[in-house]
Parts: sequence; structure tokens; C-alpha cells
Amino acid sequence: MTNVNDDTVAAGTRDTDDIDWDAEAAAFDDEPDHGLRDSGTRAAWADRLRSWLPERPTDVLDLGCGTGSLSLLAAEQGHRVTGVDSSPAMAERARAKLAGRDAVVLRGEAATPPVGEQRFDVVLVRHVLWTLPEPGRVLRHWRDLLRPGGRFVLVEGVWGTLHPVGIPADRLTALLAPLCPDVRVERLSGDPVLWGKAVTDERYAVVARV
Repeated sequence: MTNVNDDTVAAGTRDTDDIDWDAEAAAFDDEPDHGLRDSGTRAAWADRLRSWLPERPTDVLDLGCGTGSLSLLAAEQGHRVTGVDSSPAMAERARAKLAGRDAVVLRGEAATPPVGEQRFDVVLVRHVLWTLPEPGRVLRHWRDLLRPGGRFVLVEGVWGTLHPVGIPADRLTALLAPLCPDVRVERLSGDPVLWGKAVTDERYAVVARV
């Protein structure tokens, strides 16, 4: 059994170092929950994001933003968005989506985003934390990027049956407990519109206030 104080991911990790994310960028938005091209899927994510983010306009840091689909939704809802992705091709596609919005996209690592002394009201991360070594250490660094009263919005899960990868909700909430007095889990597996299909694995969002 994995000790909850360990910084390892209980369900296993995926070696993402050998993935060419620049090559993946061209087809990345073909996945329904990546590109949000279907109006129903897009509306479902917009509704969820609206419920997770503050009502007033705030500064949102979207780490591992990919092609910028969630960044765009946040910007459309009036937030000021800084996206960060390590892939130049992903970042370029995100910049194209966000053109004309109150948003900037930076190239850099999600674990150590190149934002200097800037602080944010929200750290938004979808399907990224589980790929990073030492997630507890990463969360502590991300917390330091939040202003007082800020929040994490973390969308994660566990995928696969024979060799599952990801980070279970109870594992993530245990890592967040020392950092955030208010941690809420919202289960997402039961909403097939979000994913463009029915799913049976563990998918969830955590909203945690510092």
C-alpha cells in the first residue's frame, strides 16, 4: 500500500518523456474533450468551468494548457488567462485560439511555469498532474503561485484496467489536505457529454481553496 505522505502517484505513472507533443498537436483537438468542437461538449465544459471559477473576473493560470481549449472558455467568461505549455506547437495553437482575448500563452514546464513573481487567483490544470513526478512537491510550488484566497481547479482521473495510470481522487485530496482548508471533489465519470462518450473509469475535478 502506498503511504499517503509519499510523493508518488498511487495508480502508477505514464512515461510521457518520449511523446512528441509537437507531433501530437495536429490531431490533439480530434478528441472530443480536447478540441470541444461539438457544441454540446463545449457547453458542458463551459458550464462546469463557470461553476469552478470565481464569478468575478480573475487571473487564471492554465498549466499544461495544450491547444488552449479550457483557456479559451475561461477567457470567454471574462477571466484574464495565462496559459503554459512545453510544446511549441501546442502553444502556437493555443495562441491562435486566444487571439484577441485577454490572454497570453507561454512556453514552459507545467511543474515550474515561467511566470516570475506574478501571482494568480486560480491555478487550472487538466490531465497534467498525474504525469509529473513528485506531485506533492509540485502542488506546493503551485500553491505559492496563488494569491491569498485563491484556488486550485484540478481535473484528473485514473485510466486503463490492466495497467491503470493516473491519480485517484482520494490520493489527490490527501496531497492537498496540508495545503488547503477547503477541498471539494466533483465526480465527472457519469457525464458522458463531457467526454463525447460514456466512460466507466474514474474522472473527477477537485476545487481546493487556499
